[in-house]
Amino acid sequence: MLCILPFEADFYKRYDYPVKFVGHPLLDVIKNGENEKKNGKNVDTLEKPIIALLPGSRKQEVVKMLNTMLSVAPQFSNYDFVIAGAPSLDAAFYEKVMKTYQETLGVNVRFVQNKTYDLLRKASAALVTSGTATLEVALFGVPQVVCYRTSPVSYWLAKRLIRINYISLVNLIMNQPLVVELIQNELQTSRLASELQAILDEKQAETLKTGYRNLRTLLGNEGASDRAAAAITQFLSSKTSI
Repeated sequence: MLCILPFEADFYKRYDYPVKFVGHPLLDVIKNGENEKKNGKNVDTLEKPIIALLPGSRKQEVVKMLNTMLSVAPQFSNYDFVIAGAPSLDAAFYEKVMKTYQETLGVNVRFVQNKTYDLLRKASAALVTSGTATLEVALFGVPQVVCYRTSPVSYWLAKRLIRINYISLVNLIMNQPLVVELIQNELQTSRLASELQAILDEKQAETLKTGYRNLRTLLGNEGASDRAAAAITQFLSSKTSI
């Protein structure tokens, strides 16, 4: 088995499973993702510093998460809040959602689609729904607060079936609470605003970025696909020679 996360290899080794950690291919994806730069006009034209919002990829999830994420916007009028649209959802959905928040909160919310990496290159901070996005944000060196909320029943079941200390990939890989995770009832406007303000502080942001550099090292740096290919070739060669 070829693993892309270090804790996966440690897990399977405990059960004497033949396993090799090759690193995470996301490092190469990000390194080679220069094609988004040329499409970043509507991000480049923003005058204020940017707070990126990555609310997930499913409609229900996006609406639920944005409800709290954008509730802090009136307290950060010196920033532009920009939603990173998921490829699976069309622009019309986001336009409708943004119109609702702009009318109720009186804040100017922007939206970009297929430009997430371009957005992260320019963001001062990010509010992120737990998932692979937390790792992407970290690899771009953007201070973040991880947000997660599901139905009470789903959360109750998960707590009893899944035994882990953290929910974000960043903290799971680091095996320490590098980034703040606001889960269920902790995800409230006042707490989120407080944590966002904290990571906008230059000293706190630098602490996070130092941790991110250690995270990159733990992920094996670039070249995961090449290492995986080499491991497969070596395995097949050994089988062929028998």
